[in-house]
Amino acid sequence: MAVEEQRAGSRVSRPENRLVRRGFTDPARAVRLLEGPGLEGLADDPVLLDALGATADPDLALLGLARLLEAADEADRHTLRDTLTTSKPLRDRLLGVLGVSTALGDHLARHPHDWHVLVTFELRDMHPGPEDFRRALAEGVRDDLSLGPANALRVAYRRCLLAIAARDLTGTTDLAQAAAELADLAGATLQTALDLAAEQDPEAAAACRLAVIGMGKCGGRELNYVSDVDVIFVAEPREGVEEHDAVRAATRLAAALTRLCSDTTGEGTIWPVDANLRPEGRNGPLVRTLASHLAYYQRWAKTWEFQALLKARPVAGDAELGAAYVEALAPMVWQAAARENFVADVQQMRRRVVDSIPATELDRQLKLGPGGLRDVEFSVQLLQLVHGRTDPALRSGNTLEALAALSRGGYVGRADAASLDTAYRFLRSLEHRIQLYRLRRTHLMPTAEEDLRRLARSLAALINDDTRADPVAALQREWKRHAVEVRRLHEKLFYRPLLDAVAELPPGATGLTPEAARARLEALGYADPAAALRHLSALASGVSRKAAIQRTLLPVLLGWFAESADPDAGLLNFRQVSDALGRTPWYLRLLRDESAAAEQLARVLSAGRLAPDLLLRAPEAVAMLGDPQGLEPRGRAALQSEVLAAVGRAGSTRAAVAAARSVRRRELFRTAAADVLGRLGDDPAEALDTAGEALTALNAATLGGALRACVAGWEADHGDLPTRISVIAMGRFGGHELGYGSDADVLFVHEPLLGSLEEEAARAAQAVCHELRSQLGAPSTEPPLLVDADLRPEGRSGPLVRTLASYAAYYRRWSHAWESQALLRAEPVAGDEELGARFRQLIDPLRYPGGGVPERDVMEIRRIKARIEAERLPRGADPTTHTKIGRGGLADVEWTVQLLQLRHGHELPGLRTTRTRAALAAARAGGLVEPEDAEVLDAAWVLASRVRAAVMLVRGRPGDSFPGEARELAGVARYLGYGSGHSGELLDDYRRTTRRARAVVDRLFYGVG
Repeated sequence: MAVEEQRAGSRVSRPENRLVRRGFTDPARAVRLLEGPGLEGLADDPVLLDALGATADPDLALLGLARLLEAADEADRHTLRDTLTTSKPLRDRLLGVLGVSTALGDHLARHPHDWHVLVTFELRDMHPGPEDFRRALAEGVRDDLSLGPANALRVAYRRCLLAIAARDLTGTTDLAQAAAELADLAGATLQTALDLAAEQDPEAAAACRLAVIGMGKCGGRELNYVSDVDVIFVAEPREGVEEHDAVRAATRLAAALTRLCSDTTGEGTIWPVDANLRPEGRNGPLVRTLASHLAYYQRWAKTWEFQALLKARPVAGDAELGAAYVEALAPMVWQAAARENFVADVQQMRRRVVDSIPATELDRQLKLGPGGLRDVEFSVQLLQLVHGRTDPALRSGNTLEALAALSRGGYVGRADAASLDTAYRFLRSLEHRIQLYRLRRTHLMPTAEEDLRRLARSLAALINDDTRADPVAALQREWKRHAVEVRRLHEKLFYRPLLDAVAELPPGATGLTPEAARARLEALGYADPAAALRHLSALASGVSRKAAIQRTLLPVLLGWFAESADPDAGLLNFRQVSDALGRTPWYLRLLRDESAAAEQLARVLSAGRLAPDLLLRAPEAVAMLGDPQGLEPRGRAALQSEVLAAVGRAGSTRAAVAAARSVRRRELFRTAAADVLGRLGDDPAEALDTAGEALTALNAATLGGALRACVAGWEADHGDLPTRISVIAMGRFGGHELGYGSDADVLFVHEPLLGSLEEEAARAAQAVCHELRSQLGAPSTEPPLLVDADLRPEGRSGPLVRTLASYAAYYRRWSHAWESQALLRAEPVAGDEELGARFRQLIDPLRYPGGGVPERDVMEIRRIKARIEAERLPRGADPTTHTKIGRGGLADVEWTVQLLQLRHGHELPGLRTTRTRAALAAARAGGLVEPEDAEVLDAAWVLASRVRAAVMLVRGRPGDSFPGEARELAGVARYLGYGSGHSGELLDDYRRTTRRARAVVDRLFYGVG
């Protein structure tokens, strides 16, 4: 009995084993299907089994075949069985489709007679064109009238799709031909749908001429199996018809066409017709006349709209009108690269696409992700639009044809073009196979093992690795290899030929002509292409190791420079830094091996003048960019320690102060670079506060070191200094709100040592403080620190230094309201700490008077403020954009806050601070300012302060107004987070913010309203 059972088991296992060897994963079910209806007698047919085993998914192919045979009538089943066993081409096509697409298997199960198309299409024409598809669709609609026009059209469309897929999957056509046939089928479908719409609405058809313009992949004859079909509708009235009547009629036809293709019926959906690329998108009219289209594109169109029109092609409707549309718009398309910010706009659009991808999908996106299809398409289109202005050979809407033309013209190297072509074909083929499975629009790599296995087997001919051992792993490796190559070439394509144009080319290489290189640089946004080419030649020419490394780095660096507001400055600055450090081994190694350091350097060098100027004075500071903590702000204690150590090592007063200034220059670069790179904080207000604290700490340490040096110099000549000196910070310095261009406002206070003569002590203090100011502001390779003591009693007419007792006597007898207001920001920062603390004790009753400031002083403060507004605004300055004393600017907010401090500081401890934002927050917490008013004032102060910082960073010199030069204004806007071309939006936002702040100032400071 056991032997018989064993023999029975072996009889069952042998056919299953044969199926497993052929690639079946569920042999038991396969055996049942082979023994079921329709497949009787074929279970042992080695030809059929081998053919099934050669498909992408033998189990899926067998299931589809069983369903087809079961659904067919008896006569057709007999014909199919005979053809299946005797005709290898038919067998390969049918099983190839069934092994890849469950959706097309479902179609054949519903319409079993449609398998004949796999024979008839081959016999009719190996490469069917638009007319073949139109004829097939018309015949299908006519023959299946019982289904209704919409369903009949869907069935006929799927029948044609079946034929395209069969020839694609068996290698009868390549990717480009299959994509072209899909686009031709789409055009034929649109035409058939339009014919049906005209039959249903003959009145509309008689009133207008309507052309359907294919866009996107349909226009480029490179369509996917499943995709939205992008179109634009253009209409003209027929003779005797008013234009508005014709447009209404055309709109009815276009809407009916869209419904026939897009709506879901019993046979599903063909594909959505997407007309959102039309002027004004979904908010614009569905149909326009040709004149209306031209008027829109001439006045309002954005760069991306011209990029989209590159693929425009008439696909249905009135052919003459469609041709006129394309001909009329072509000149605008091929001049788009001359538009301001053209390349920046295109690159920004690509970044927005990547940023919009959900994080969970980023690594699975074949189309939109880094290294995906869109990288290829954007690179090719960008090069076409730049060079197609002068080279008509590049004006193709098809990606692969355009890439070949770019290679022939020398705009892309032959090897790079071939590599990109191969990668694009693989990625598109992979996308096609994914979509074919269920005929769903998707660009995501699946994650299920069985899906990946089916894809790998269907693409075995395109995969370099042997897929037999582990097809899934082989597919993953091939996909990642192509994605990395696409990303590399995407970053290189637009910039590498520029180097070839100026460097010594290897034998057989093809580079851009100087004219083409200049055109490309101009399109990238370089204002002086000739100078840029000279810089590239100086950097990349020659056979030295330095030149070789530069040729590797420059394509990416040029891209980063081009994304800035001033690429010319970025390239020039890079050349100057490289000239200074190019022979230093660590510099080139840093840029080559640390991609983050190279990118940071490019961003810093092209963001404005201040940071590059500081760097060029001591280029070794580049090393900071390679240190992960290199740009973190340093505390005051660390800075003081370093400055004092440097001063202590110097041999003279001048050398000691120079050493302190050198430390300050390096730390200024650290802060400016961190600011430009967004490393000071995620929130703009937080970043502003961090920069203010860093600059305050730096200036305090510099003053402390310079004071130590000047005291030591005096003592070297005269003996011990007979007095103690303290430096009191005032204004923005005392408020920890310094900007990059701020002077150091200070007061000097001294106190004679016990036993010293007051006159002798005063002369010594005067000499030391005068020397300190002179040394810190003297011409030098280091940036000056201008020490301003004009806020002292009696201003410039008074002594530079006073004793503590002298200050007390002056404030007791002569002090004005504005001096009490100025003292609100007084804070000791250098010199004798005990003396500084006593000075603070002296002035606290003045700045926080008991009972508040008298009303007469309030009136005086208001009068002074009004006078400043009327008299101090520079001639020609716009009061709505002057950041300091303009409407709602810094002075408005600061004087409002300071008046609150004078009035309520004695009763509200939180107001006893030198910082504007902290005092405003305390006034809000104390109920002195409504929360919404406090937010308005804070927003205006932060924005005005950031604008001043941006102006200094961009121009390299301080300024209180927005720059008048467009490129500088663009740099300010970019620092503040506005994209390319949005400088006007920045100005609008600034005016709106400060206008609201001024309304609050009028109420709180002036008591108006």
